[in-house]
Amino acid sequence: MNTKEILSRVDHTLLKQTATWDDIRAIVDDGIEFGTASVCIPPCYVKKAAEYAEGRVRICTVIGFPNGYNTTAVKCAETSDAVDNGADEIDMVINIGMLKSGDCDGVLAEINAVKKACRGKLLKVIIETCLLTDDEKKTMCRIVSESDADFIKTSTGFSTGGATREDIALFSANVSRGTKIKAAGGIRSLKDAEDFISLGADRLGTSAIVRIVKEQ
Repeated sequence: MNTKEILSRVDHTLLKQTATWDDIRAIVDDGIEFGTASVCIPPCYVKKAAEYAEGRVRICTVIGFPNGYNTTAVKCAETSDAVDNGADEIDMVINIGMLKSGDCDGVLAEINAVKKACRGKLLKVIIETCLLTDDEKKTMCRIVSESDADFIKTSTGFSTGGATREDIALFSANVSRGTKIKAAGGIRSLKDAEDFISLGADRLGTSAIVRIVKEQ
């Protein structure tokens, strides 16, 4: 797989709390120049970034980030606001406590409520694999596959771990109904990117790949 193909699967990401508009603008410029799948940025910058990008790169943002324990109503309001501001893609964090309490119907209902608020925009569901057992990961593969969401995603990058090769293999073996996979967190080299793609990842959430390509 060549570098251009890898970049076309990258959600070029900057979600640090300290990110300034100048930082975000640079990310958007990189996304345009290198042909990334999207730029993934904080919600507060979506409107300005969408106006600046003028459709030259897709704008992705995060909902219920990074802990996921906002109420469903708040997540839906965040999503609607992001779409109004020009977001093309939404990455939401599940309510992890709800999952661990065994309320699978509640988790499914929340995902579908957020997807409805997306109004046709792409939805990726962050399950924070580092906090889950393998059985819980398999359960989330089933729930996301049954939902109206488009992707299952490993991680926020703000918890105790990011994507692992083992988790992407587990996702690939357990998703169905055309559910796609996003690996995020800890993707630090082109070799990492190639490995995750070969294991079944359709998207990569990373801040490193564009930087590596620029330095070549």
